[in-house]
Amino acid sequence: MLPSKKLSIFPLVFLALILGGLASSNTSTDVWYQALEKSELNPPGYVFGIVWPILYILMSISAYRTFTDTGRMFVIQLIFNTAWSWMFFSFHMPLVALLNIWLLIYLNASIAFKMIKIDRLSAILYSPYVLWLVFASYLNLFIVLNN
Repeated sequence: MLPSKKLSIFPLVFLALILGGLASSNTSTDVWYQALEKSELNPPGYVFGIVWPILYILMSISAYRTFTDTGRMFVIQLIFNTAWSWMFFSFHMPLVALLNIWLLIYLNASIAFKMIKIDRLSAILYSPYVLWLVFASYLNLFIVLNN
């Protein structure tokens, strides 16, 4: 794979981080979001602002290292990742967002299992993202069931 194609992953990840962040940047003042019944495990808003950039950095490194084998699936999951924020926060569709996140878990678990065979370090770096998606799925499911 040409290095320029591999390097294209970094701007894509940055773009996804920005676009996803735009949809969720006003949660502290969003009347709809504030009125939702949330799980006791729901972290304070600032935690998301710390966790997501770290996850995106780890995802980028993993995707770069395994780009030849995982690049297409990674870009597809990145689109669904960005779409989740818009579905949930902007369009107020938590059920659709939940279905989206379940698809994200499937896609990213598949990517992680592929990475294990190719580059164990990439799989290790990618695992926190998959685990965070499972946790986010629980938070999303709680909102769907309790609102």
